[in-house]
Amino acid sequence: MATEPETDTDAQADAATTEQRTLVEAVRDGLYTEMHRDEDVIVLGEDVGENGGVFRATEGLYEEFGEDRVIDTPLAESAIVGTSIGMAAYGMRPVPEIQFMGFIYPAFDQIVSHAARLRTRSRGRFTCPLVIRAPYGGGIRAPEHHSESTEAMFVHQPGLKVVVPSTPYDAKGLLASAIRSPDPVVFLEPKLIYRAFREDVPTDAYEVPIGEAAVRREGEDVSVFTWGAMTRPTLEAAENLAGEIDVEVVDLRTLSPLPEEAILESFEKTGRAAVVHEAPKTGGLAGEIIATIQEEALLYQEAPVTRITGFDTPFPLYALEDYYLPEAARIEDGIREAVTF
Repeated sequence: MATEPETDTDAQADAATTEQRTLVEAVRDGLYTEMHRDEDVIVLGEDVGENGGVFRATEGLYEEFGEDRVIDTPLAESAIVGTSIGMAAYGMRPVPEIQFMGFIYPAFDQIVSHAARLRTRSRGRFTCPLVIRAPYGGGIRAPEHHSESTEAMFVHQPGLKVVVPSTPYDAKGLLASAIRSPDPVVFLEPKLIYRAFREDVPTDAYEVPIGEAAVRREGEDVSVFTWGAMTRPTLEAAENLAGEIDVEVVDLRTLSPLPEEAILESFEKTGRAAVVHEAPKTGGLAGEIIATIQEEALLYQEAPVTRITGFDTPFPLYALEDYYLPEAARIEDGIREAVTF
């Protein structure tokens, strides 16, 4: 394994040289940086090589690292993940890309039956340092099976970490932490905001710790918990309500392990909460967040927690896509409901 040079921590990265990056550019930069840092990092998937990926998240990596480390695969998700598990057990650090989250289901058995269980099954003899990248979520006018948001399926599986960045800075730092993790990570990238905005991202290597939430907006009246692409309309709703309701917005960033300490700390301050996610309501992660609040902070609760989510239907095609996704106006209504009970 390659020698690992010293790298910036999350706290130190602010002082590093930065460049303006979109979220997808930050993902590519994170892969580039980690592949230079550690020669055991391998990228594989459908069209990730010469084409640079369907969203160009791997553009330039093939030319930089060659076909032995950036591998175009057949259209066979189970084989992509299964091969990656073998690589990880052997000591490599594969980063397979699943082109869209809606294509991940053929690999589900490999993920939950093998990757998530390898450490337990081998009694710690083997680990599975594997990062499965998948663009997820709706809003880009894609065909069927291209807009799913089924993160709760993977959160339910012990042995997996589930990470969702909502900013370019977090995308690069969380990806570094995921690649360096000894256990498998499902790294979900909200493609709706792949190119929605830019921010300063350090050019050097750095990590954003897995398992820590970020308070995107301080508030006193109500806590709103969200992640991924829903962070931006939630912040917009909070700003629209300023002067009427003082909203705290908490971006979870990691869904498994759930950052319970940050959730409880915010809720104990405000006593009211809402959860925003684009996945269907039933079985969505909002239910787990609410259960955590009920179990650990019931005496602080002043009103029922509201859920502002997608609907319990298959993700619709173009005409109804904007109606399905929670947008600022619907989030505002949900926040008012949580506060005016």
